[in-house]
Amino acid sequence: MAAAADSECKRSLNRRPSSSSFRLRCSSLNSLRLRRVFDIFDKNRDGLITVQEIHQALTRLGLETDVSDLDSTIRSFIKSGNIGLTYDGFVALHESLDQRLFGLEMEEEVAEEDESESDLTEAFKVFDEDGDGYISAEELQAVLGKLGLPEGREIDRVEKMICCVDQNHDGRVDFFEFKHMMQSVVVRTS
Repeated sequence: MAAAADSECKRSLNRRPSSSSFRLRCSSLNSLRLRRVFDIFDKNRDGLITVQEIHQALTRLGLETDVSDLDSTIRSFIKSGNIGLTYDGFVALHESLDQRLFGLEMEEEVAEEDESESDLTEAFKVFDEDGDGYISAEELQAVLGKLGLPEGREIDRVEKMICCVDQNHDGRVDFFEFKHMMQSVVVRTS
């Protein structure tokens, strides 16, 4: 049954997202999220993400990619002499994909608060795998595992993460707790 669900859930990068809520429209949250994604993809922490590192991360998330297609898409954003994308190249790639997928200019400060909330809701749904309105330790562990993060292998660490965010002490993270946590995140600088 899990294998059937996995095959149904496989998504392709070639498929257009079903809604523009996929876009990260709030510029400050967009920058924060892009930095966090870059850091997750940069497995060896060398400040560069290679085509292979991106391919591995996308595969773990269930996104089917062809390495040669990915390479041809990314290659023009890699600075001459580098083996991978710098953070600035990654941002440029994101902006280019945003234009290609949505054909819209990034709009500054247009209903930023509502858009921010919408982006947080979409992010919350990634972790709330069963759609019950809560993130359990098991759901968080599954997503961390898909990303290849070491915390995904240790339920004790995941439970501690939940406890740090769980303000009402019910053993789960609801949307408001998630939102509070996301708004208080500080990005590490390179």
